[in-house]
Amino acid sequence: MGDDRRATPTWLRCALLALGTVATLFAVGGRWDIPLAAWIFPVLLLRFARTGRAWSGAVWILLAHIAAAVFWIYESALGFNAVIIGGAVGLAALQMLPFLLDRLLVGRLRPWMSLLTFPAAVAGSEFLITLLSPFGTAYGSLTVTQYGDLPLLQVTSITGSYGIGFLIAWFASVANRLWEDRSWPSVRSGVVYGAALSAVILGGGARLAFAPEDGATVRIAGVSPGREVSEAQQAVLRRIPGRRRDVAAAPPAEVEPAMRAVEDDLLAVTRREARAGAKIVIWPEEAVKTLAAGEQPAIAVARDEARKSGIYLEIGLGVYSTTAPAYGKDETVFIGPDGRVLWTYQKAHPIPGSETFTPGDGHVPVVDTPYGRIANVICYDADFPDLMRVRADIMLVPSHDWREYGRAHTEKAALRAVEGGYALVRQDSEGVSTTFDDQGRVLATTDYFTTDRQTTVAYVPTHGTTTIYDLIGDTFAWLCLAAVGGLAVIGLLRPVRNDRRVRPEAAPLPVAADGVTSVLRDPS
Repeated sequence: MGDDRRATPTWLRCALLALGTVATLFAVGGRWDIPLAAWIFPVLLLRFARTGRAWSGAVWILLAHIAAAVFWIYESALGFNAVIIGGAVGLAALQMLPFLLDRLLVGRLRPWMSLLTFPAAVAGSEFLITLLSPFGTAYGSLTVTQYGDLPLLQVTSITGSYGIGFLIAWFASVANRLWEDRSWPSVRSGVVYGAALSAVILGGGARLAFAPEDGATVRIAGVSPGREVSEAQQAVLRRIPGRRRDVAAAPPAEVEPAMRAVEDDLLAVTRREARAGAKIVIWPEEAVKTLAAGEQPAIAVARDEARKSGIYLEIGLGVYSTTAPAYGKDETVFIGPDGRVLWTYQKAHPIPGSETFTPGDGHVPVVDTPYGRIANVICYDADFPDLMRVRADIMLVPSHDWREYGRAHTEKAALRAVEGGYALVRQDSEGVSTTFDDQGRVLATTDYFTTDRQTTVAYVPTHGTTTIYDLIGDTFAWLCLAAVGGLAVIGLLRPVRNDRRVRPEAAPLPVAADGVTSVLRDPS
């Protein structure tokens, strides 16, 4: 086979870049995702990278990922500000690195090593995003694009969310080797990959098929305020210029009646669900908005309701304060059937560039109940796998999204259920509320925008499972990072191989000088 750069015309390289970029737009964890696009774009962009100069190719791939990040911001209606744009560029740089590393090392490593470089780097970069960025798995995880493929998702109970990114990138690496060379060793690498992927899918299917189905359950109701009182409250708050501090400084008579109407509505629905048999009731994030002076009275009323109804009740509070710099807090309060407060939890990961709350301590509360061990985080917290690795049977996730992002955000939370081995109840005001079991199966779901009142009722298993991921944590991700480091060292120490089937460097370019032909190499 001839040299890849000479054999690949410019028009084809442009087509690879263009098609790869378009496919990337639909593999970002947004509402317009196409699962197959996540498998296609790495193949095309990796082929583009291998058939050109390393650093110029890296710039183009960086731009492709920036375009994808901007597209995600647009489709999710997040709004553009300096923090979000800066974050998008930073994430794109991390996502570009696996392509650059593969391009630099593929000609210096043995074939089986070069096959591992790209997948290990992709899994490692996804892990670094959760460690270093304030975005968690909200953006930058290929696994979230595969929502609904339950057999495949089960591998996250071993590797965390990084295992599927590894498999997708491994496919791209194998496909590119077959593209370059159709000899038996290349075909054999495809057979090995096919066997590995089949084992993952068959193992996931077996996990789903043989899971016990006769365990104890508890009726849990997620309730949101009615549309009429919610919209009336929003209208009142919109009339106040500025942000949280301005609401906090407004005359109480101007805002409290609308806030109290929402609270009364939630209490009434809670009583209804308790009479219907719910043993646990969960309200959304910031379900009750209150001035600082009204925080404790709101908790007292909820405690009284939990005691009268004999239920566990989790309420979401959005507190407005004039105290800088947070001007309030985003918290949940979990109340037992005897009216005692079992925990007060403050959001550990406020949304970057959007929420000014002071982060909580990140300690996820867990309490033993007759219905298993119950834990709690708030909305965006569930995008951080390390925070969510908790020994629990049921995880409550009160949330507050919006039309363009609600469904996508709730689907991402399903991964935490599979990883952690617990059922997950996500009650989302102005979004999609869903309850998942510990294998990611949907037990109940409602859409705020298609129902007048969003109430989600599910019979939830009271006993979770202990997953391998729960026991070993991010060992797989750390091994991928270690592999990248080791392969980089080996690549630096080894001379460039002359096997053109896998070497993406330019062919020698003859240059005539004074009648003598010399040989120059195109640097990369």
